[in-house]
Amino acid sequence: MKNLFSNIKGDAFGGITAGIVALPLALAFGVSSGLGPSAGLYGAIFISFFAALLGGTNTQISGPTAPMTAVSMVVIAGIIAVNDGDVSKALPIILTVFLLGGLFQVGLGVLGLGKYIKYIPYPVVSGFMTAIGVIILVTQILPAIGYYPKEDMPYVESFKPQAEEIILENILKEEAGEGILVLENFTETVARAGNTTQEDILKESKTLAANDASGVLGTLKVLPQALRNIIWLEFILALATIFIIYGFKRITTAIPSTLVALLVVSGVAFAFNLDYRPIEEIPSGLPIPNFGIFTEFSFNNISPYLLAALTLALLGSIDSLLTSVVADNMTKTKHQPNKELIGQGIGNSIAAIFGGIPGAGATIRTVVNIKSGGKTKLSGMIAGIMLLIILLALGPVASKIPAAVLAGILITVGIGVMDYKGLKAIPSLPRDMKIGPLKVSSEVIIMLVVLVLSSIWNLVYAVGIGMIIASLMFMKKIGDLTAERSDVKSLKEEAWKDEIDFPENLKEEVFIKHLKGPLFFGSTSDFQALAKQIPETASTVIMRLGRMQYMDQSGLYAMEDMLQDLKKKNVEVLFVGLLEQPRYMMERIDIIPDFIPEEHIFDSFKKCVKWIKINLKDKY
Repeated sequence: MKNLFSNIKGDAFGGITAGIVALPLALAFGVSSGLGPSAGLYGAIFISFFAALLGGTNTQISGPTAPMTAVSMVVIAGIIAVNDGDVSKALPIILTVFLLGGLFQVGLGVLGLGKYIKYIPYPVVSGFMTAIGVIILVTQILPAIGYYPKEDMPYVESFKPQAEEIILENILKEEAGEGILVLENFTETVARAGNTTQEDILKESKTLAANDASGVLGTLKVLPQALRNIIWLEFILALATIFIIYGFKRITTAIPSTLVALLVVSGVAFAFNLDYRPIEEIPSGLPIPNFGIFTEFSFNNISPYLLAALTLALLGSIDSLLTSVVADNMTKTKHQPNKELIGQGIGNSIAAIFGGIPGAGATIRTVVNIKSGGKTKLSGMIAGIMLLIILLALGPVASKIPAAVLAGILITVGIGVMDYKGLKAIPSLPRDMKIGPLKVSSEVIIMLVVLVLSSIWNLVYAVGIGMIIASLMFMKKIGDLTAERSDVKSLKEEAWKDEIDFPENLKEEVFIKHLKGPLFFGSTSDFQALAKQIPETASTVIMRLGRMQYMDQSGLYAMEDMLQDLKKKNVEVLFVGLLEQPRYMMERIDIIPDFIPEEHIFDSFKKCVKWIKINLKDKY
């Protein structure tokens, strides 16, 4: 506790500054997610406070981030669509998924998996981060020009026939569930359909229109229509925000340019009473827990989103630990990765209960905190308290912020979050694989696959596919390298130092095989060719296994098949230098002693030669 208050002045200044920097981003990420600005603010308050209090990085400032918001956006849109576009009906399910994500994150920390996050390949992370930038940038074009698909009545009207079909389909499903659907008599169906109002059809049409125009592809599809209906005031406000964010940085970086843009553009719009569109109203007072998470819990409602919750946990972990590394480099300290995951998970879980969107350690906010004097956990806790004070004191004022201003802020976030380092490296990466006649870089392929699939399809599946491709390519490379070093060569072509004095008269009868490196699924095909390469004259094979440290199940069965083939040909096999792990594997399925008795296993090549001289005769 003493350490917590050892730098109270620096922590207070760092936390207050980081909280102010976090404010516009929290509001913007909340709007972008689809749950509104208050959800972003609640997430920033609770995650910042509890991740700092219970985490393993002293100077970390946490809250909603671009990657976490992009995944949350997909989850939220999907759940709202399933619940007929009714946000209040979907909210408990959405928050339960976020709560599960936080609990999964705690689980990752408890299991000690924090140190393994670093093994996620860079091309996967690079493609994902660039896709996040593309998604945020493209999806904010519509609010930046004042176009909202649900309010474009000609566009909404085009979905009326589809809306009527869905409403009728739902009536038939209800009747089937109640056991009153009878082919001979559709009286009840007609009655229920007659009770459907124009408002019901319009509501369903708006939901369909919003879904159709969502995401990167949806935005690009309606963009020509949006440009024809551009609201110039909204566009000017967004453009002015972007201009100030980039322009003010050239004057000074001491004051956050995002905050300056928010205050200046919002102030001008409000002062001149311009006819702009404000953000959703931010509720005044303390955040209230959403008990619907517990009272309306249903595993059937949640089960389709378990993978999404796990993705949020993994992404939040990667995002936070990367920021922790940045903080370590700046403060010359060492973070505790597993403790950090537990703190972040608890922060995300509590934020979900209070209606906040999930987040992670935020690099820019953490850097601002350190540069402003923050040194202990107190700084992150103060940042959370600062945002709570802003919510309580300035909630009604914040509700007057133009929606276009937050769209402008997010456009700059989208541009900034892209991995330009990875994109610039594309021409110079080695072309290590062939697709038809073309030579391409495997790392570029992985990055582009993740980038394209994340942008136009599904963030969750894209990362999974990227990981699988990266793993397969890595395994192929390792297999190729192992196979190269593990060539089957006769004694005449290659001899180790202790084989030079091997009896000349027995060289026709004895074939020596050197196994270098692991025998695993990547190298089994070359190993299986051994039996075909043994000369007809050889009656004995010496397998030198002192450099074969590891054998997996594929390698084990490849060894068994080869030994069976040799036994059929009456070829005797001797093992030299067999190590502990391969011996254990071969003993499990009785290769030892069924194929290789103990007396055929030697510690040294010298002992093996001694046995050969006694037991083998010169035939050729």
